[in-house]
Amino acid sequence: MAHTSPDNRASRRRFLGGGAAAAAALVLGPSFLAACGSEDGSGSPASAPPDDGSPATGTLRISNWPYYMADGFVAAFQTASGLTVDYKEDFNDNEEWFAKYKEPLSRKQDIGADLVIPSEFMAARLMGLGWLNEISEDRVPNKKNLRTDLADAAIDPGRRFLAPYMSGMVGIAYNRAATGRPITTLDDLWDPAFKGQVSLLSDMQDGLGLVMLAQGSSLAEPTPESIQKAVDLIREHKDSGQIRRFTGNDYGDDLAAGNVVVAQAYSGDVVQLQADNPDLEFVVPDSGGTWFIDNQVIPYTTRNQKGAEAWIDYVYDRANYAKLVAATQFVPVLSEMTDELAKIDPAVAANPLVNPPQEVLAKLQSWPALTDEQTQQFNAAYAEVTGA
Repeated sequence: MAHTSPDNRASRRRFLGGGAAAAAALVLGPSFLAACGSEDGSGSPASAPPDDGSPATGTLRISNWPYYMADGFVAAFQTASGLTVDYKEDFNDNEEWFAKYKEPLSRKQDIGADLVIPSEFMAARLMGLGWLNEISEDRVPNKKNLRTDLADAAIDPGRRFLAPYMSGMVGIAYNRAATGRPITTLDDLWDPAFKGQVSLLSDMQDGLGLVMLAQGSSLAEPTPESIQKAVDLIREHKDSGQIRRFTGNDYGDDLAAGNVVVAQAYSGDVVQLQADNPDLEFVVPDSGGTWFIDNQVIPYTTRNQKGAEAWIDYVYDRANYAKLVAATQFVPVLSEMTDELAKIDPAVAANPLVNPPQEVLAKLQSWPALTDEQTQQFNAAYAEVTGA
């Protein structure tokens, strides 16, 4: 099996900043979450510049998360496209990025990037503000390769503005040598045998989603009441000492050290952690798990619309995309990836955490786009119990 290099084990999810979003919302208040709107104040989606049919040329500036790229991929795109790529791994936190660029974007000033890869909730916020250009269907014919469950989205019908890059599952990781039994439900986290050895994610959506699904609450239509019901259950188990702590991605350190035996976790992290500890397992609970999705978007301040579209189309070629998946070990956003992955690494193609079977996919749900008011209210409710 091809293991991820030690440098790459600090996965992209390690840079989400844990409870940073909740903390920022509480400190900065609604003004941080509410945006300034587009330059004309309309807040309506932007339009891409007219397409004259000529090929993409010049320099393409890409801003991505650290450890979210395959060696040689950018160089191969440059050779294939004739474009020069200025590739930066400088996207470290959704809310920090928004705080930095919301003012220049509101004034339609260049932000130094033609294509950016935020998480879906942030991409949806940018789209709602009218700060994204539409992605040309004609220039991205490989869009047809998207998974059917991702090809359309309630927050962006037809995926006109948000082009998925990678996805992953939020579920439960556990050390089977320490638990002595399989973990299959969220209720297993509350087994007294694991007291003080359980961790939950500090990110509001990732932390609460699994609990809400286990309680039978709707993730598609979250309410203050369903949020509070989940928070109350978590508070009960925190106060009893069942929960050791709330984490960002550093739950991996606790699992490795044996401080935690059951943890809410991201699938991609567990793939990498298993390289050092084969006793670790990842499971989507019977009641369901959640997706996270990161999206390629084109700011309306872009200087190279065609170049950004050429990049997205190149990424959406299955043979090219297999190289990205083999490197990052997250779940593909393209369909029918097994054969292409097998050509690179049969073990990756066969790994159910990278290439989940249909019965697992059927148990996964996604959060809807939340309003700024919901974001602040739900973050505040969860922060009261996490201490973020």
